Amino acid sequence: MNTHASVVIIGGGVMGAAIAYHLAAAGVRDVLLLERDELAAGSTSKAAGGVRAQFSDELNIQLGARSLEAFGRFGEEIGHDIGLHRVGYLFLLSTPQEVASFEAGVRLQNALGVPSRMISPAEARRLSPLIRTDGLLAAAFSPDDGHCTPEAVVHGYAAAARRCGARVLRHTEVTGIERQGSAITGVRTTLGPIATDTVICAAGAWSRAVGAMAGVDLPVQPLRRQIAVTEPVPGLPPDLPMTIDFTSSLYFHAEGPGLLVGMSDPDERPGFATDTHDRWIPRLAAAMERRAPALLDLRRTGGWAGLYEVTPDHNALIGEASTVSRFLYATGFSGHGFLQGPAVGEVVRDLYLGRVPFVDVAPLSADRFAADAPRPEVNRV
Repeated sequence: MNTHASVVIIGGGVMGAAIAYHLAAAGVRDVLLLERDELAAGSTSKAAGGVRAQFSDELNIQLGARSLEAFGRFGEEIGHDIGLHRVGYLFLLSTPQEVASFEAGVRLQNALGVPSRMISPAEARRLSPLIRTDGLLAAAFSPDDGHCTPEAVVHGYAAAARRCGARVLRHTEVTGIERQGSAITGVRTTLGPIATDTVICAAGAWSRAVGAMAGVDLPVQPLRRQIAVTEPVPGLPPDLPMTIDFTSSLYFHAEGPGLLVGMSDPDERPGFATDTHDRWIPRLAAAMERRAPALLDLRRTGGWAGLYEVTPDHNALIGEASTVSRFLYATGFSGHGFLQGPAVGEVVRDLYLGRVPFVDVAPLSADRFAADAPRPEVNRV
């Protein structure tokens, strides 16, 4: 093993792989990506795969839209099929407050070039015929959104990064970060020490521990989220959008011949547990009965649990530490990290190179909490 790297990236999910690719493609020599397990083995492989630009926060809209462009050209640029389905995202809205919030969001999205629009309950049912419109006031839809295969994105980026000269080491855990004063001098790993003056944390739900190794507080908590997969659904529309009942957070999209179904669990407590359980099923069934009763007749054929990386304001941490040289981070995406990976890879590349990124991510610095300047994202599931 080469015991030196110009930059060490910790975490082999979508963030780490995208950052490694963008750095190496920009000509940065000796980029090293470290993953303690297999690539995409953490949160990325457990994601629902949704990709969208429908957010309430201007930065998230821009990051989402930029990533949608990258997903659209992924096969041509990266040379990897990611199973992209541009079927749209459909948010179902049941209260006046939700409608007002999404109307404001659509205005902001449209101003930034996102073709989202408010639609009637009747049009929502035409798009997603499995839903019930009782009590539905309106919906928001954007045709550019959709879903794709998270693991394929990671492996595509990792392969492209290798072709550009980056190194990727799997089954290599970082056990410490060395410093002289405020300057990083290396990392300790299970394969031995690596000298470097730059570390980039893309460790997702495990980022707080990585930050602590460098003396940087990254306020990220892991939170289990579960997903179920159903048996085949006869007559499932090929263009069924990712459908979200915003009040309950119930969502579903096509997964092969069946459906992928998920929902948040307000009783879930922070922690690293990723075993599955049935405690969420009664609440899931109640949400289905209210908004998509046809789902109740479907047999579950599989499912899994993964970890969200949640921050206090449910928004990302992107930036460079002000107290340590050089420690950069891209984490805490609170459920929308996969869909922003391509754009964040560009942003972190530019921060590393001292360039001005396409969007100013200074408001997403981890320092915002100490400054009492949270930046909440309302449009989350």
